[in-house]
Amino acid sequence: MKNNKCLMMFASALCLLGLLGLGECVEPNLIVEGKVYCDTCRAQFVTKASVYMKDARVRLECSESEKGKVIYSAEAVTDATGTYRIPVSGEHEDDICAIELVKSSDPECSEINSEPYQKLSARISLTTNNGIASNVRQANPLGFLKKTPLPQCKDVLKQMGLTPEDLNN
Repeated sequence: MKNNKCLMMFASALCLLGLLGLGECVEPNLIVEGKVYCDTCRAQFVTKASVYMKDARVRLECSESEKGKVIYSAEAVTDATGTYRIPVSGEHEDDICAIELVKSSDPECSEINSEPYQKLSARISLTTNNGIASNVRQANPLGFLKKTPLPQCKDVLKQMGLTPEDLNN
């Protein structure tokens, strides 16, 4: 009984020290999660004809906001559903963090948009000081462009009120 009281007091003291910031600091663990797809219509957004890609590679990079120096980098590969998960240690509240496409798993769908004003990346907030309760941060989907659009893309775009010409402007 005496051992239980001592153990309880010790545990309480550790909790109190942690609350006061005097205990051992544990870095927050965040997880960046997102999807990679093959943009079969070259629309640069997900459509009914898009296909999620297995074994595609993405990179998370965080840069200093003032100097632009990369201070954190990690890569991941997508699973069968096109989903990747990147564990992140530390706070990156003052950094600019983004997910970029690295390598496609499909040679017919491997183009990365190279237009400077349309460079495809998904910015993401990697801090616990932003009011988000979950430790998972969802990134926008990223897509590799298919070399040649699928034949059904005209119909897919038409159903959305778009034409292939709308995408070229």
